[in-house]
Amino acid sequence: MGATPPARLDGARVTMVASLAPGQLPTGATRHSVSNFAEVVAHLAIARYDEADNEFYLFYCTHDWQVLTDTWHPTEAKAVAQAEFEFGDVTFTRL
Repeated sequence: MGATPPARLDGARVTMVASLAPGQLPTGATRHSVSNFAEVVAHLAIARYDEADNEFYLFYCTHDWQVLTDTWHPTEAKAVAQAEFEFGDVTFTRL
């Protein structure tokens, strides 16, 4: 999985992580306004802020877990579904 995933990203508690396989590119189903997104995103993380009961964030991270951007989802399952929509086969590990 590369670098050890952090317990928190952007202040949110990380619940699940996934590393993209070498050469695994976005499907193009979603556009992000990050330069060279396909080349720089290496990990995905699902996290939630302590004060948010029903809010999950899908973080798109570099190889060293720096957050590039995120998307909001009402459930953890919907965050996973978004990752699969954007990258195809993605395997998350629960922390």
